[in-house]
Amino acid sequence: MAEDAILEFLEKNEEISDSFKFAEQHGFLHEEIVNVIRSLNGFRFVDAQDIRRERWVLTEEGKTYASVGSPEFQLFSAVPPEGIAREELQKKLDPAVYKIGCQQAIKNKWVEMAKTQVSRKVHHADDKVKDSLLRIQNGEAVNQEDIDALKRRKLISQQVWKGNSVRKGPNYAPKRKRAATDLTRENLQRGDWKELEFKEYNFSAKGQPVEGGHLHPLLKVRRQIQMIFLNMGFEEMPTNNYVESSFWNFDALFQPQQHPARDSHDTFFLKVPSTTKMLPEEYVERVKQVHESGGYQSRGYGYDWKREEANKNLLRTHTTAVSSRMLCALAQKPFAPKKYYSIDRVFRNEAVDRTHLAEFHQIEGLICDRGLTLGDLIGVLHDFFARLGMSKLRFKPAYNPYTEPSMEIFSYHEGLKKWVEVGNSGMFRPEMLLPMGLPEDVRVIAWGLSLERPTMILYGIDNIRDLFGPKVDIGLIKRNPICRLGL
Repeated sequence: MAEDAILEFLEKNEEISDSFKFAEQHGFLHEEIVNVIRSLNGFRFVDAQDIRRERWVLTEEGKTYASVGSPEFQLFSAVPPEGIAREELQKKLDPAVYKIGCQQAIKNKWVEMAKTQVSRKVHHADDKVKDSLLRIQNGEAVNQEDIDALKRRKLISQQVWKGNSVRKGPNYAPKRKRAATDLTRENLQRGDWKELEFKEYNFSAKGQPVEGGHLHPLLKVRRQIQMIFLNMGFEEMPTNNYVESSFWNFDALFQPQQHPARDSHDTFFLKVPSTTKMLPEEYVERVKQVHESGGYQSRGYGYDWKREEANKNLLRTHTTAVSSRMLCALAQKPFAPKKYYSIDRVFRNEAVDRTHLAEFHQIEGLICDRGLTLGDLIGVLHDFFARLGMSKLRFKPAYNPYTEPSMEIFSYHEGLKKWVEVGNSGMFRPEMLLPMGLPEDVRVIAWGLSLERPTMILYGIDNIRDLFGPKVDIGLIKRNPICRLGL
């Protein structure tokens, strides 16, 4: 209906000068007319020009003052010629009117405010604010100075009106004939395909974007690192248990029970179930012995080892807890060399900031064989990190409760132009391995690093919360490229 009205009007007239007035005259909503004009303009039936008009309208507060007067005039009117006590004046007016009225009336020099008394300074006052508001309400002209004053007081706001002026376009016709988009069986049977006008194909148009799944950057880097381990002959450890006992997470790793890592400020302990009931008793007794009085040429820690501490359940703080289980299981069979790796989530009670989260992913590799030395560990680390694209390595002595010697691993970062720490490593202590039942000449070399740090470097992310957690941008996951390591 609106389209017919526009085309018929243009057949007899040169122009629709104002779409708003046209809509009013013909009984249409202005939005409906504008939508039709846009459609006709797209097919060049009409040429439309935008019209933009701005006008000032009263806010709700402005409408109130236009009706009853400005706060300063209300306050002035409430002050009798002989004056009035401030408390009495305050009772006569609304609190908001009193507060604003005092400020503006003093500014206009209409009243004098003493400590207890309010008196008039002029005999008569004109409410110019109300007059200006009424003139704006009636569509009359108001000078710019008054408009600026009303705008500052938020008594008026600007209303923008958009419309169109319309003329005939190059494809104008009194009636728009809809172009067919499909040739149907019915068209062929009726024979009306001869009279049909078909819509032209747009060969430059892009198709709908494919809505498929997208791998997270962490998963891409994880897969590449997994392939590096597999190419080096490692097999994956089962890491599906996020909940561990303190025994496997700490005690089996020769970590003393008074170690700070066992504090609730560093570790998440479970309330339900709070303890475990399944521990290998013979092995537990050997671990207790080595903690209390040593053995295997070690003096131990010399304290009273408590079973209740070992029984406490927690969210594992490192995947080395899985390594301790795997090595203990390996010791129960005739010895055979093994290479194990894992990449999975660990949990630590840390303050969250741009580089730390309470949960993250740990990468761990270990090799168990006879006669391994520190030189073997350094050689394996050079091979592993070279496959990650880190060929320049340095090592710094460090301390870990369950490895001796221990080394921090540093790599030269070409982008930052400095050495950065990329991991930790060491040889598992005899106090950890021999109570399991492994042969005395068996050594275990191991190393670990986080998954998040190399991922952040590869994808140029400087805040870990943008990579992992509830603040991750889904667009980042869709746009990120394939991970390329230095394989």
